[in-house]
Amino acid sequence: MTALTNVTYDEIKIGQAITVSRTLSQNDIEALTFTSGDVDAYHLEDGEFEREVTSTEAVASEAFFGYLLNRRLPGPGTTIIAEDFKFRGRLSVGDTMTATVTVKEKKSEGNLVVLDCRCVNQKDEVITSGSATVIAPTKRITYADVATPEVIFRRNDAFARLIQSCEGLPPVTCAVVHPCDHDSLVGPIEAAKWKLITPMLIGPENKILAAAEAAQVDLSGFQIVKAEHSHAAAQKAVAMVRAGEAEALMKGSLHTDELMAAVVPSATGLRTSRRISHVFVLDVPTYPRMLLISDAAINIAPDLKAKVDIVQNAIDLAVVLGIAEPKVAILSAVETVNADIPSTIDAAALCKMADRGQISGGVLDGPLAFDNAVSESAAKTKKIESPVAGRADVLIAPDLEAANMLAKQLQYLAGADAAGIVLGARVPIVLTSRADTVRTRLASAAVMARVAQVKRESAHAAAKQ
Repeated sequence: MTALTNVTYDEIKIGQAITVSRTLSQNDIEALTFTSGDVDAYHLEDGEFEREVTSTEAVASEAFFGYLLNRRLPGPGTTIIAEDFKFRGRLSVGDTMTATVTVKEKKSEGNLVVLDCRCVNQKDEVITSGSATVIAPTKRITYADVATPEVIFRRNDAFARLIQSCEGLPPVTCAVVHPCDHDSLVGPIEAAKWKLITPMLIGPENKILAAAEAAQVDLSGFQIVKAEHSHAAAQKAVAMVRAGEAEALMKGSLHTDELMAAVVPSATGLRTSRRISHVFVLDVPTYPRMLLISDAAINIAPDLKAKVDIVQNAIDLAVVLGIAEPKVAILSAVETVNADIPSTIDAAALCKMADRGQISGGVLDGPLAFDNAVSESAAKTKKIESPVAGRADVLIAPDLEAANMLAKQLQYLAGADAAGIVLGARVPIVLTSRADTVRTRLASAAVMARVAQVKRESAHAAAKQ
């Protein structure tokens, strides 16, 4: 760790200079592009960051000069009060910027120092030139040059591609259950604008209209199906699905338990032979691919039989979302089978069941600790040789608590966006949350649309046989 020590006003000499070079990485360009507002960095096509950046030279040069003045000359304690720069040239990934600041003038009144500033690329072409005026420090200051944290951008943007993949699909006829507040009403209306769903709004008409008025949403083009209260809305929505009037369900402003209570009865609900389970679909900025986590909302403490369906549901969804052969990590606290940790035994059994064809469509490995599942370096350190370790597409948690905490930690500590869907019923079910953003609500609707399309195709194929 290098110590940074300033140069005080009295120590500064006319003609004193310092030069620093930096080769621009893709992360630098992304940060500069985002800061300058040149383009929307979250929605560039693959490889577009490799192009020349046309309007970020000002941001790059000013940032570089700011580093030199604040950290090197004069250094810690400096206050920049004026800058006068001219910009020219282009910067691209791989270019080397070389910036020099040279003391031009000192003014004792106010401890002012004027410095010439010049930045060139690796061809010695001038990118920026001009001057900066600073108030130089008068006292010695030293501090450690702690590495600057890396700015992390959403490079994969899995949700943007997911939503785009639904272009051209017929909108899903979706029964929206009790959309009686702002978020639960605006979400499906926004999804309708994107032609992901055709919503049928089920609930007390006066409450739905009041929510629309408060949100300034026009409902003239949408069907409202009257129901007295949330329980009645859930039952009516399920009945509409059973009658073939709706292809999917979306939770509104009612508790998940209320909706699922109408879904799970064998005689009147939407049960199939498959266990119902929930899957979070996450777009994690620090992970290079879409990540699925199950089960975080339905099965509290699943036994081995339930976990078979939880795994199969997650694999089937991953395939629908375009992952040809999903890599499934069965999580536990350790990566070895331990008789004292039941989840490791379940993990080993699930893997053997996959070997025997009782689970199909994916590649399973477990038990795996979380680090070994998502980090190739962690797996290598522990000498784990596996096609799944470090490259998992799907994470199967031991129970609901572990899955829910893992998904929420990735959301709130790693900046992940999370869509979610319930599988194993006759139709896909979206369980929205008040914390969902427009982006995640659209992503959930897009997941629903992809699942519904597969069900349409399967029904069509069955009808032809």
